[in-house]
Amino acid sequence: MRRIFLTLGLLAAAAPAAAQSLADYDYENLAFRGVGVDVGYIWADKVEDTELYSARLDLGYLGPGVRIIPSLGYWRSEFTRGELEDLAMRLSQASGTFVEVDSLAPLKWSDISLSLDGHFVWNTPLHVLTYVGGGVGLHALNGQGAAIDDTFVEDLLDAIYAGVSALAGFEFEPLNRLRVYGEGRYTALNSIQYTSVRAGLQFMFMQGDNVQVGAAMPAPALAEEAR
Repeated sequence: MRRIFLTLGLLAAAAPAAAQSLADYDYENLAFRGVGVDVGYIWADKVEDTELYSARLDLGYLGPGVRIIPSLGYWRSEFTRGELEDLAMRLSQASGTFVEVDSLAPLKWSDISLSLDGHFVWNTPLHVLTYVGGGVGLHALNGQGAAIDDTFVEDLLDAIYAGVSALAGFEFEPLNRLRVYGEGRYTALNSIQYTSVRAGLQFMFMQGDNVQVGAAMPAPALAEEAR
């Protein structure tokens, strides 16, 4: 699944560049169009699977087919048993004193992320917009636990990392100015990687652009976006 998301992200970056010139893309095309909130779920390599909460802004289109979406996300979870065992082993080696795994639990990690995503968007004949893309972000990770509070271990777990994401999603408009969207993404940081899915609602303050979305037949409910 990770390879699929990464491939989609690369395709999203390459497709608009191949079809358009740089002159077609200008930040002056951007405009605040809507705000969305969503809930989701993550599957990570170091913490237990957990819920994800996020919000996003729709800044419209930088150029033909390329939409810009900043977002803010949050999740919190406990370290897996395997990660606790690995941490206990490293602490034992560093201190020369055996550290019990159970003495570390529960150990929690949280992430507040600020991301900037680029979507390459297509219309479909099914009243649905689809998109693939990629993003970059900053992740503020925070470790918490009675056994590590105010120690160097907490300092090691508390850090800000850069991350990259590959994503794919869809959205449709059941009511005027109200959109439903779903998205899957793979996110990689230096310290943790995770796959996530999310679903949410977005309220549109404005519709219609002076640019064209990606492909094919415009759906009637979203026809203004394909002008």
